[in-house]
Amino acid sequence: MSKPARGTKTVRILDPIHGFIKLREPELAVIDTPVFQRLRFIRQLASAYLAYPGANHTRFEHSVGVMYVSGMSSSVLVEKGYLGADEQNMVRLGALMHDIGHGPFSHVLDELVHEKSGTNHEDTGQRIIRKTAVADALSAHGYSPKTMSDLAVGKLGGKKKFMNELVAGGLSADLMDYLLRDSYFTGAGFGRVDIERVIDSFDVFDDHLAVEKDALNAFESLSMARYEMFKAVYFHKTVRAGEAMILRVFQLADERLGFSDTSDLERYVESSDESVLRQVLALKDETGPLATARGIARNYVDRRLVKCVYEKVMLRKERIAEKILSRASMRDQLRSDISSKASVDPDLVYIDLPTAPSVPYTSDRETFTGLTLLSHDSTGRRVERLKLEDIPAIQAISGYLDVLRVYTTAEHREKVEKAAMETLGEENYSTKISV
Repeated sequence: MSKPARGTKTVRILDPIHGFIKLREPELAVIDTPVFQRLRFIRQLASAYLAYPGANHTRFEHSVGVMYVSGMSSSVLVEKGYLGADEQNMVRLGALMHDIGHGPFSHVLDELVHEKSGTNHEDTGQRIIRKTAVADALSAHGYSPKTMSDLAVGKLGGKKKFMNELVAGGLSADLMDYLLRDSYFTGAGFGRVDIERVIDSFDVFDDHLAVEKDALNAFESLSMARYEMFKAVYFHKTVRAGEAMILRVFQLADERLGFSDTSDLERYVESSDESVLRQVLALKDETGPLATARGIARNYVDRRLVKCVYEKVMLRKERIAEKILSRASMRDQLRSDISSKASVDPDLVYIDLPTAPSVPYTSDRETFTGLTLLSHDSTGRRVERLKLEDIPAIQAISGYLDVLRVYTTAEHREKVEKAAMETLGEENYSTKISV
């Protein structure tokens, strides 16, 4: 790879979370591509605005925020001699493009794409970076699109694995920005954490990120904030009601409209949250599944959401719900059982099973199980590998946050609630979800 051109042109933009953010010339070149500009039309939190009216922020400003936070993080490592200025610029660029592969409704579409092809938005993002105008923008400033596509998703090879961890993982700029940003725009206070204390403590040990022992409390706050945001915002029952409806729309209309087809990048990057809704609502003369999809989309737009009639929130050591999510037949069977007992159309019953690790993944998608702590005494630097289960505050939430909910339309609420309790009541629950 040729040495990246530094560029002299800079622009300052005002961000409500971080204040003024300086954009360098290579970053501007990427931002000014139509592929990146489309992120202005994809909401960061998909359907969260249905419960939190202020949650209309987009993938665009989050991406710029991730770039800024990664610049803060990498500056600490530049000062400590682990990174050079050119590597710091690479980290900022990689962080800027971290979410470039997201499609309409972000993780909702991602679920459908994964069901159909086994790929996700990160795979699509790498292709976008390598094969669109973004590649031209990077190459013009001396950056390898292949290298930058790997760094953007935390898969850069070589010894400096901590560069990946600055972009993605349990101590990443992505995590820190979305907690602050989502908390601000939803009004939920859980994500307002002191990221600067964590960032200022960054160090490197054995080519991985480490933190100073004195910053352990700040790390605990970061982890707890993420857990609380999942419970209060990301897994909120109204938020998930909207997302369950959109997923059903995608599933019903996919054969006609090809929402899950990411092979045509040009078509994929022209889609937005609003454009896919318009496509479904434009299916005027259709019958069957397409008519059902159109009706659900209309109800979504008008905020006539399905109602939650059964809920079970679990914090488990094993990944129960994720296993169920990987087996669509099991969800279909639950839906069939409940709809049969309730004597309602299966299309009117929704099984929602979101799952997330209570603490984030590492940059290589392994469970984040421990933290390297550094301290100094009269003998020099001391290194301590601390298991998360040994941190009292983290021990209480360690595992996987699984939520099982059943939704239906308002007119069938009582019948489906009764059927759901019969099917998924405590005495039957463990049998129904065994995998």
